[in-house]
Amino acid sequence: MRVELADGTERAYAASRGVVLNPGTRPAVPPVDGLAGTPYWTNRDAVRVTELPASLVVLGGGPIGCELAQVFSRFGVQVTVVQHAPRLLTADEPEASALIGKVFADEGIRVLTGVELTRAAHAEARFALDLDTGERLTAERLLVAAGRTPNLDDLGLETVGLDPRARTLDVDVHLRAGEGLWAIGDVTGKGAFTHVSMYQSAVALRDILGEPGAPARYHAVPHTTFTDPEVGGVGLTEQQARTAGLRVRTGSTPLERSSRGFTHGPGGNGLIKVVEDADRGVLVGATAVGPAGGEILGFLAVAVHAEVPVDTLRNMMYAYPTFHRAIESAIADLS
Repeated sequence: MRVELADGTERAYAASRGVVLNPGTRPAVPPVDGLAGTPYWTNRDAVRVTELPASLVVLGGGPIGCELAQVFSRFGVQVTVVQHAPRLLTADEPEASALIGKVFADEGIRVLTGVELTRAAHAEARFALDLDTGERLTAERLLVAAGRTPNLDDLGLETVGLDPRARTLDVDVHLRAGEGLWAIGDVTGKGAFTHVSMYQSAVALRDILGEPGAPARYHAVPHTTFTDPEVGGVGLTEQQARTAGLRVRTGSTPLERSSRGFTHGPGGNGLIKVVEDADRGVLVGATAVGPAGGEILGFLAVAVHAEVPVDTLRNMMYAYPTFHRAIESAIADLS
């Protein structure tokens, strides 16, 4: 197999067992009139800046857009977020989106939801951005955070019998994509998170070496958006569980219900929400928003992954005073 490197040179490899693909993704750029050729930023550009702009428009209200919007705002940049969906962080629970929206508003970040960018222009060091509402935004910089595109083009997938136009690769529970071919990471469509790739790499390695081990499962994929407060989620949202046909019960509580959240004051802003499959009596999803949302999530991820009975969670002991003690209140709210 020959691989072309970034510098244009080629390197030859001889695979004795097979090939593992993990080409990752790149920032997606929407087909907005006039956008091509302008000096817009992607997240890769934004983290390399050495000087702050006076104003910034962020196109996209997903995890990357929200994280960087808050970062630049806290550095004193005037920030506006333009989101085509009806709310921020659409992969998370609506309650989490609403809380982050309120935090952004309190911090002076303007959020426009349910709008589309129809035209972009750049002149005299400023962007002019036309929205489908008729409003025109102007800003010194534009950050495009509108999703990711899998790096599957020009890989030569057709040479191994796969569709070169595919956006994801179908893999089995051992990450096999074809004869002598394994695929891991974003291109498998199982979650565009580094930890998914790390998890899959261990499963694929065992299969390649013929070692025993559990197959890949994705019923408890965790994720965290590193805003302040952090937004952590695992498994199914309430709507996803209902769409799957489950008989759903939910429980929720403000994070301030825990003593740690209460004593934290305004900085303890957050919530816990749990989603139960009422027929099986186990959690199938959960959300933790708070100053340590990603850390609180670890507790909930174990519960969802291991399918711990809700009765066990309801009757166990929770350390005091901790943020995660609010989970006890959310579990109690199920009844």
